[in-house]
Amino acid sequence: MNKSILSTNLSARLFVSACALSAVVLVSGCAKPSASANVYNYNQTQRDQIVRNGTVINVRPITIQSDQTSGVGAIAGGAVGGVAGSAVGGGTGRTLAIIGGAILGALAGNAVEDQVGKKDGLEISVRLDNGETRVIAQEADLPIMMNQRVQVISGAGPTRVVPLTQN
Repeated sequence: MNKSILSTNLSARLFVSACALSAVVLVSGCAKPSASANVYNYNQTQRDQIVRNGTVINVRPITIQSDQTSGVGAIAGGAVGGVAGSAVGGGTGRTLAIIGGAILGALAGNAVEDQVGKKDGLEISVRLDNGETRVIAQEADLPIMMNQRVQVISGAGPTRVVPLTQN
């Protein structure tokens, strides 16, 4: 069999593998944990919770970083980089390009996954009506301001700070 045909088949298989791996990355990226006061997972619903009222005494912007990466970004980046490297040169140079492309792709994929795992958050200090002070960190998806009356909700998972609605 012709050497160029084998090389073309290998490149096509590598490309298809990289596309399949990218699809897995996109699907697995959908299941992300949330630090939002508005998001409850199924196991946190229909549970009795403790509600304490208080006043916000400090709000500080923070960054919420995922504890760990899944490694999917590095794997997908390595696969794509390896495929891109396979299009360069021939012989030993091509092998080095594949290896270099895979390494650079893995580093880039890991960096992208790390950035995707970051969210803007707030560190909220609340003086409860009973005089105690609590500090809660959560996503910055609710407007929380100094001197605002809030509810601190806890008992069925994470503690949440939500604006107190006046009726």
